[in-house]
Amino acid sequence: MNILIVYAHPESQSLNGSLKDFAVSHLQAAGHNVQVSDLYAMQWKAALDAGDNTAPAPGPFKPSQDSQRAYKNGTQSPDIAAEQEKLQWADTVIFQFPLWWFSMPAIMKGWVERVYAYGFAYGVGEHSDKHWGDRYGEGNMAGKRAMLMVTTGGWEPHYSARGINGPIDDLLFPINHGILHYPGFTVLPPLVFYRTDLTDETRYAHMRHELAERLNTLDSTSPVPFRQQNSGDYDIPALTLKADITPERKGFAAHLK
Repeated sequence: MNILIVYAHPESQSLNGSLKDFAVSHLQAAGHNVQVSDLYAMQWKAALDAGDNTAPAPGPFKPSQDSQRAYKNGTQSPDIAAEQEKLQWADTVIFQFPLWWFSMPAIMKGWVERVYAYGFAYGVGEHSDKHWGDRYGEGNMAGKRAMLMVTTGGWEPHYSARGINGPIDDLLFPINHGILHYPGFTVLPPLVFYRTDLTDETRYAHMRHELAERLNTLDSTSPVPFRQQNSGDYDIPALTLKADITPERKGFAAHLK
């Protein structure tokens, strides 16, 4: 299996750095091909701007249109094109990051904004009264798996159904559903490590064991059962769930089968 790890932590000797190194060695020992996009080490440019198109059009910068033009004409910044090649190569993508201010680090968000070009990760497929683009279960990433590997200093109860920080699945929903499911990835349940500031040798050994188990089952773990946009559950073009589809559910939970 070809596995890409998109990794965001500024310190190579951190817990995240150690877990990333363990994941790479464990996967390679199992016979997988592994690439790592270490965003801080790469000094990844996070800001999406007109410079992402090496042949910018005259006039005001329009992110979507410029992204579409650059992707279509082969004039994307080389760093963007290189990351897209990695995504096309990968069978499974692991996004590893610490949970900072309830989301991914800015450098990883910037990776998404720049690499997910119009025509590559969005803006694809037929738009009609029956099919509103290839997205949410369809698209260029269809057939590939993706998983979040997240660390947080908070306690697990803080992220429970009644925890002060909100349920972890709700916090990660915009990433799992919007960044992964949207362009077509089959999304695996996230692997979350809590109270990381209190990690000792015993706890670290437990983390590595849990991580190894997840890595060993990347191709067999049951995915998050997100609904597909064009599967018949949604009214098109309103893109709201049909009235007879789990009418008792509201919010994020309604979009799970």
